[in-house]
Amino acid sequence: MPKRKAATPNRAFKVADQIQRDLTELIARELKDPRVGMVTIQAVEVTPDYAHATVLFSLLVGDPAECEEGLNEAAGFIRNSLFKRLQIHTVPTLHFKFDRTTERAAELNALIAKANATRAKDD
Repeated sequence: MPKRKAATPNRAFKVADQIQRDLTELIARELKDPRVGMVTIQAVEVTPDYAHATVLFSLLVGDPAECEEGLNEAAGFIRNSLFKRLQIHTVPTLHFKFDRTTERAAELNALIAKANATRAKDD
């Protein structure tokens, strides 16, 4: 029996992309939690059944743990707002996680710069 093709190719990517765009706007405009500062949504990963979405975010200023807690507490409110915007049957349950990628990149850049400066002195 041949495998059934997905109804829309890359639908999960399209849904994740739309969720990312809408979340950026919703968090900036409608979320009034003081723990949630200037958040940037880095990525949204949706499960194949669209039941859950992991939202990776970075933070310009503030405590990442407090911000993550605030976002996860507001996840129901945010999901409800998304439901009104998205034209899909199932809006995934949102799980917010702080993304340390930019933090690690900055640390690595500092190490590389330090190594290059040391090497320049030795030459």
